[in-house]
Amino acid sequence: MSQPITINLPDETKNALDRAAGEEGLSEDALIEKALTDFLFLRQFRNLRDRLISQNKSRTDQDVFDLVS
Repeated sequence: MSQPITINLPDETKNALDRAAGEEGLSEDALIEKALTDFLFLRQFRNLRDRLISQNKSRTDQDVFDLVS
């Protein structure tokens, strides 16, 4: 199920979104959804990485990636 949201963007950000959506061959909605999904994944990864590294200082990003893959 999807839920609509409304956001306000500065003109220059909206123009960049229009260009990027066209270049990627995506609708603005699809591009925003992809960007937000990517951001949330990276945020979750960083939080997990921080917790794992705080438990074992010798772990690397690759170690964390291997653990979650």
